[in-house]
Amino acid sequence: MRTSTSPSEATVTWFKSSYSNGTGGNCVEVADSHGPVAVRDSKDPNGPVLTFSRQAWDAFVAAVRGGGLR
Repeated sequence: MRTSTSPSEATVTWFKSSYSNGTGGNCVEVADSHGPVAVRDSKDPNGPVLTFSRQAWDAFVAAVRGGGLR
């Protein structure tokens, strides 16, 4: 994982998490491309971006779906 605000990450398409609520809280956006996966706080789109390898992101999603991260 690394933190970045590089221009290449600024040009990707961001998607809000389906678990984010509509009142402005708990908003996470993900930019899922063919390479690393970027994650940011939608309330601070110009703030830091965390990037994860595809393998690390897939393991995280599998753990969440499997109930391992409650």
